[in-house]
Amino acid sequence: MTFSVHGIAVARGVAIGRAVVLGSGRADVAHYFIEPDQVAAEIDRVRVGRNAVVDEIHRLQQTITQMGPKEAPHELSALLDVHLMLLQDEELISGVKHWITDRLYNAEWALTTQLEVLARQFDEMEDDYLRERKADLEQVAERILRYMKGVASPVAQPPVQRRQAPIRQQDLLLPDDSVDVPLVLIAHDLSPADMLQFKQSVFAGFVTDVGGKTSHTAIVARSMDIPAVVGARSASHLVRQDDWVVIDGDAGIMIVDPSPIILAEYGFKQRQAEVERTRLSRLRHTPAVTLDGQKVELLANIELPEDAAAALQAGAVGVGLFRSEFLFMGRQGRLPGEEEQYQAYRRAVEGMEGLPVTIRTVDVGADKPLDDSRHDDAHLNPALGLRAIRWSLAEPEMFRTQLRAILRAAAHGRVNLLVPMLAHASEIRQTLAQLDFARAELDNRGVAYGAVAVGAMIEVPAAALSVRTFLRHFDFLSIGTNDLIQYTLAIDRADESVAHLYDPCHPAVLRLVADTIAECRAQGKGVSVCGEMAGDVAFTRLLIGLGLRSFSMHPAQILSVKQEVLRADATRLAPWATGVVDAEDPAQALAP
Repeated sequence: MTFSVHGIAVARGVAIGRAVVLGSGRADVAHYFIEPDQVAAEIDRVRVGRNAVVDEIHRLQQTITQMGPKEAPHELSALLDVHLMLLQDEELISGVKHWITDRLYNAEWALTTQLEVLARQFDEMEDDYLRERKADLEQVAERILRYMKGVASPVAQPPVQRRQAPIRQQDLLLPDDSVDVPLVLIAHDLSPADMLQFKQSVFAGFVTDVGGKTSHTAIVARSMDIPAVVGARSASHLVRQDDWVVIDGDAGIMIVDPSPIILAEYGFKQRQAEVERTRLSRLRHTPAVTLDGQKVELLANIELPEDAAAALQAGAVGVGLFRSEFLFMGRQGRLPGEEEQYQAYRRAVEGMEGLPVTIRTVDVGADKPLDDSRHDDAHLNPALGLRAIRWSLAEPEMFRTQLRAILRAAAHGRVNLLVPMLAHASEIRQTLAQLDFARAELDNRGVAYGAVAVGAMIEVPAAALSVRTFLRHFDFLSIGTNDLIQYTLAIDRADESVAHLYDPCHPAVLRLVADTIAECRAQGKGVSVCGEMAGDVAFTRLLIGLGLRSFSMHPAQILSVKQEVLRADATRLAPWATGVVDAEDPAQALAP
């Protein structure tokens, strides 16, 4: 039966494919695609694990027969019989083989996937006793998994009601040409670290239960230029493994089990989008100049050094934001050393072939934890806690390690250093002092390094209202509109329950942006916008009218924004933009 789930549209386009459903929590189950020649070996791994559990239960049964009824009640023996029956169930065995043979899932992934399929069948049973047997099934699967991992299975215990451990969201890599069916990912949530691995996978789109329009899950999705919907509430519970799914990234809708008519309609939309991408690609080498001759700098936001290639391919004239925190994530507390960071920054600098690269110091916390421990965070509001520059200043050794790596990379090309979430003059002084200290350390070691322009992010209202102080210390400013909106309007941008209150057009937000741009221009200092507003074509004309001449966005958005720039007349837009900012309802004034 066809049904739809509504969420928040975060990355445009249409994706059609089979669903791969991930659980909502973290687990240590390996999750990756195998090569076709590994199928037999993976099936054998499951068989060996199952046989080991069968042998163990037989041994337990022999032990029970030697015990008295007080030590080993009859019910325990009956429960072990149930486990044996489940282990020999043909639907479990054939299902696991199907996921390994047809989908090239590794053995653990295939077992947990089939467990989910069978668990749903138990949930739908009317008989209470049979429904309760789902717990037995989960225990049996867990025992097999433990043997496959080389961990001895625990002594048999009577079944207790517990939730299945969800599979780990990692290693989503697929060998070329191994699966022809398009796949879409359905998950409760995806961390930024998950998304980095997702970038290398073959998924055509994704849907998550949680998240907001500018959560970092959404931001990375846009950088990948694939359709995505977040904040879809119960999507991961409603969709079954292998369901056909349509993701409408324009409308924020997921359609499950679509009819042939719906499939045909969305297939046509996909073809239209491809025609539009081909048309826009012709603008790649066209300079971004307005109708009245104003040059506009279109830069790229990147997460990894390898993203430099996509930036050049899109026609970016530099990197306006290298999010260095992605080098720190998913490492179980093992932070990257100076040499590792230096090599990463150097690859990005050399990859941009002489164009400037702006590296932001590590910005972790809130929706960008170092590890997948965000659900266990003891802080009630990590967005207001020890994050970004606050964390760096609290860990000066780590901070200087990063600063030294960036300075060394500057010897290989044009590098700008960007500091996030500054709010206090004392933080500015401490940051610049640490930078001087890092230079001195490199001098003492006799290590070569280059000169860097130093800039600050304007992300909190306090910074925007203190812009003159900032400009006395920094060479340039970069407006991070995502956090600026969040902190100005007291909105958690990763919380879908208040997503409707996240408003880039709010008069207070536009006033802070406009005043920051105006003050930078008055003092002859560079200013850019690197938040999501920069890549949103709905704001291109407004920002140009306010005097902005430097935009930094995901490479996938550059050509669409360039098209708007080529159609704009900055001189005529200036008075209109002032009127929009002064309006009581800027959104209405901004509408075409």
